[in-house]
Parts: sequence; C-alpha cells; structure tokens
Amino acid sequence: MNQFGANQSVEWMPASGGGDRPFWSGAATVSGSGCGGAGLSRERDLLRWTGLVSSVLPVNMGNCLGSSWGDPSPSSINNHNPPTPGTSRNNYSTTTTTDLSATSSSLGKSQFSAAVSEGDEETNPNGEILDSPNLKVFTFSDLRSATKNFKSDSLLGEGGFGKVFKGWLDERTLAPARAGTGMAVAIKKLNSESMQGFQEWQSEVNFLGRLSHPNLVKLLGYCWEEEELLLVYEFMQKGSLENHLFRRNPAIEPLSWDIRLKILIGAARGLAFLHSSEKQVIYRDFKASNILLDGNYNAKISDFGLAKFGPSGGESHVTTRVMGTYGYAAPEYIATGHLYVKSDVYGFGVVLLEMLTGLRALDTRRPNGQQTLVDWLKPILSRKKKFQAMMDVRVEGQYSTKAMVQAAQLTLKCTESDPKNRPAMKEVVEVLEQIDAMKVKHKPTKSTFGSSQKKNQRGRDQQSSSSSHRSPIQSRRQGV
Repeated sequence: MNQFGANQSVEWMPASGGGDRPFWSGAATVSGSGCGGAGLSRERDLLRWTGLVSSVLPVNMGNCLGSSWGDPSPSSINNHNPPTPGTSRNNYSTTTTTDLSATSSSLGKSQFSAAVSEGDEETNPNGEILDSPNLKVFTFSDLRSATKNFKSDSLLGEGGFGKVFKGWLDERTLAPARAGTGMAVAIKKLNSESMQGFQEWQSEVNFLGRLSHPNLVKLLGYCWEEEELLLVYEFMQKGSLENHLFRRNPAIEPLSWDIRLKILIGAARGLAFLHSSEKQVIYRDFKASNILLDGNYNAKISDFGLAKFGPSGGESHVTTRVMGTYGYAAPEYIATGHLYVKSDVYGFGVVLLEMLTGLRALDTRRPNGQQTLVDWLKPILSRKKKFQAMMDVRVEGQYSTKAMVQAAQLTLKCTESDPKNRPAMKEVVEVLEQIDAMKVKHKPTKSTFGSSQKKNQRGRDQQSSSSSHRSPIQSRRQGV
C-alpha cells in the first residue's frame, strides 16, 4: 500500500459455503459533466437514494460539497478489485472522503490558508474539532501545475480509486511552486468513474476537514471541478508503516523496538482522540497501511473513507454494512454488522501483533491454520517462551522480557472476542507508555556490538530473500 493510495478495503457478504469471505461488487459509475450540469443532478439523485448525504449543493467552479455535520459514511457500493499482494506502488495509498465548507472559490482561500499566511501553524497537542471544514479550495489548474501536469515521475502510488502524486506548493500562499521549492504535498486524484471513490472523497473532507490532531494526517484542501475530484494532504516523508514492516527494500532500515513503540503510541493517541471526541468517531479500517510516518517516525492516521460516527442515544453500537479489511476487522462486526467504538481497539491489537512479530495480519502463503495472524498466535500470547520464539528477529536484544510480556498481554486484551472486555484506547496509550519506559541496558562491549551487527544483517538478509511481502521470520516459527 502507499501513503494515500488504494487501500484494499473490501465488503463482506456471507459465503454460501458458510463463514465469511471477501466479496467485490461491480463498479458503480456516475456519468455527467460535473458541477451545475446534468451530471451533478444525477450524482445528487444517486447520493440521496443511497442515503449518503442530505443534500449536495452545487457551488461555483472549483467548488465543494456543502452538508451538515452528519454521518458521511459511504454506502455499500464497492468498486474494489480483489487485493493482489504487491500491486500498489511504493509508500502511498489512496482513499477519499467528503464534506465541504462553502468557501469562496474565486479567492480559493479558507481559514486554513489565511492562518498559514499569518504563520500560525501551531497544533493543539490534544486535538480539536472544528464546526466546519477548514480547507483551501484548489483549482484543477493549480494542482496540475503543482504536479507538472500529473507527470509519471510525480506518481507516489495508485489503486482502484485513483492515483496519488507528489506536488509542490508555496508555504505561505499555497499557490503551485516549482518542484523542490516550497513545501511538498500529496495530491490524491480520484477516478471519476468510481462512485465509491466519490463517497469516500466526501467522507475524507467531512472528517479530516474538521478533525485536527497531531496524530491524524492533515488535509490541506480539495478540488471538485467538472469531473475532477482531488484531495491535498501534507506529505509524509517515510510513507506507510506497512512498507517499513513488510516491503523488500534494502534502502529501508528495519524499525527498531523504540521506533515501533513510538509509532504505536502515536497511532493509539490518534484513535483515543477520535473515540473521546464530543461525537465519537469509529475509524473502522485501522491497519498498517493506513498509518503514515513523517520524517521523524511520528505516526499519523490517514484514510477516513470508511469512518463512521459512533452510537448515540444510549446505544452501544451502530449497525452498518460490513466493510473493512480481512485480518483486521473485529469478529463481532464481521458476524453481525454491529460496529462498536471498541471494534477499532481490535484492529489496533492486530497491528500491535504485527509490530511484535513482523508478520502480516493475513497471509495466504502461510500454512492452513496460520494464515490469520490473530487466530494463529492468540493461543500463545500468554505463554512467554512460545511467544518469544515468534518475536521479530529484527528487534532481538532491544527489549526486556518484561516489556515483551506486557506487550503480549496488551495484544491479548485488545483482541478479546467480546468488545466489552477490550480496553479503551486511552488505557492502551497508558500501557504502551509504561512499556516504552522499560529500557534495555546494554553493555557496550565489542562482542555485543558485533553480535548486534550480525543480527541486523541476518534480518536484512531474510527480508531480501523472502517472497514478496513476506516478513523475515525464522523457520522454527512455522511449527508453532
């Protein structure tokens, strides 16, 4: 997967043979000329029919969707192809969403760009929720210039919903700039024929346009012009967590234990913010490919295309069509369509297990009984020696036994079958911070230094010799 590229989220429908299996429905397209024309009318009728938004308000060229701070979650229409390992490009993944402020398209400026012009870029460490999207409205011409006409060498990633390009903007005015000058941004260009992409574009603007937190990726603005739908994000230099854990790339150093904890704590804080906001937000698709990393390995959650508001009126859950990613989705959600705030906690537990073991949540190349990581390893999470044999060799010697045991216990709690028994994300943050404080004391001897070098080289050798997307694991693991 890539930074803001096509995450292979799928929709589940019961399989005739029992159980659940991924189902990819046919494409749903919207034709027309875009704003103000018959095409927009058809879009409006279809969106009302699906119950996605209460209204779609046409604005001037370079426009936006205006809607209330309601539930922008996408409907069940899904336009994904079955996920094939290794089909996405480099560090970026594409997902889109929507809800817009009726910002002046003639000026193309919003409160955000005004704040940038004044040099006010301070971030509230606790996050905040805005009353309306605080975004710049870009023209298609500006974004075309920022990406050198969407030139192929600017391409960061691509997938079913579109492509992501690297662009350059002036830091103060957000006007297009020459490559290498100003600030780098990621520009997601949606496939105009994807109805699912249009819905997720709406959801992205609705959520990321209003939610501000250091551990949520920053959406800078959008463009809806004719049939063109684009989103502009801050650029995340190190791409996705998935790339660092699973991709074969000699240029990427294995993530250390300390860096893994830093990433986990940041992502956990992002989820905790969503869950504790005035109107709870259920992220619904938490996975390694949706965690992006800046130049200092600060984690930011991206891709709010499947996000949904939490229950209200005393309800414990919301009921919705099941969409998400195999291996990460909570069992109660897959089985019933009941989505709890703590369904996200399950997904976090899966990512935590991936970080500990270096193994994918789902890998069909593994033997039967081992393909789903949680099902395979959950029985040994409380068995110290057996689980220690499953720890990622690339972090060997970097953690204490106590830290490993506590991390395994946290994984077990997060992946409890009953959502009521899972901890809140605030509790998860606290436990991870405690684990992070358990530093290993090394004696700087020549022998240990040489041993460490050999271990790191072994991890890299195993990574480069493994098949596509396979984690570096020792052969002894296969028998666990």
